[in-house]
Amino acid sequence: MNILNADDSWMLPCMSKKMTGMDCPGCGIQRSISFLMKGEVVDAFFMYPGIYPMFFLFVFLTFDWFFKIKHGEKIKLTLAILTIGTILINYIIKLIF
Repeated sequence: MNILNADDSWMLPCMSKKMTGMDCPGCGIQRSISFLMKGEVVDAFFMYPGIYPMFFLFVFLTFDWFFKIKHGEKIKLTLAILTIGTILINYIIKLIF
């Protein structure tokens, strides 16, 4: 069975949503990753907009682990703020609408 063609029954449930009925800031990330694995990059963004800044942050952190980059700390901080900001803005929009 190919994981890319499988249904999404392998995903973990959101305990926050299960207990409170409200989405958490991480709700949607598993489905977004599933869309990325299927090559559906636009759908991945609409499911969880923080996926791309988070991806760039992890790629940079991995790259910086092996090669020390000039101004690496400032870049890491900027990417972290961008990632957290995107996640929080998306969460606030989901709460309002």
